[in-house]
Amino acid sequence: MIKKTLWGLMTLSAILVALYALVILFAPSIRPTFVQNLFAHFPKVTAIHFFGGAVAIVTGAIQFNASLRRKHLPLHKILGRFYVVSILSAGIASFILAVNSVGGIYVQSGFGLMAICWLATTINAYCLIRRSDVSGHERWMTRSYAVTLAGVTLRLYLGLSVVLEIKFIDAYPVLAWICWIPNLIIAELVIRFKANKRRLINERALPESC
Repeated sequence: MIKKTLWGLMTLSAILVALYALVILFAPSIRPTFVQNLFAHFPKVTAIHFFGGAVAIVTGAIQFNASLRRKHLPLHKILGRFYVVSILSAGIASFILAVNSVGGIYVQSGFGLMAICWLATTINAYCLIRRSDVSGHERWMTRSYAVTLAGVTLRLYLGLSVVLEIKFIDAYPVLAWICWIPNLIIAELVIRFKANKRRLINERALPESC
């Protein structure tokens, strides 16, 4: 029950962020000033970033539904391809936007490293499943989606900074790092928890098999 609730909240958050990205993409009149500047200087790259990110965050959330994976494996594989391709495009676009950011070295390095981690974790996850390493694929896909969820956490922290009346120019260099690094730390804790759980189950089952 807890897993389903957490998955539901994650998926709902992903859908809301994806809808926001698509609205921003197709409704120029309501774009925030910061986003307007991105489209003004890097129109194609920014569009790829928003669209690819929207596809990745929704398809990725669906992939973590264990029931769907078991019952509809072909659909899981198709969505997985969409996820990988969307991150390859959005990740490269993110890196280009990061290194050209006007927020300074802290923003550029924070978002730049995030883009590199996003691409690296996803490519590694894809390579592992191509070698039929399912457990390794699951671990690296967990890390990949942790970075993808920066789209959610960034907006949560932005909202919090507004509530705390912190100026955007002061908050942004910090947000460039905390929107994704804590996500990866949580992902590692989840991965280790699952590994320990499997180990305990195997140890308990061993005497019975003997």
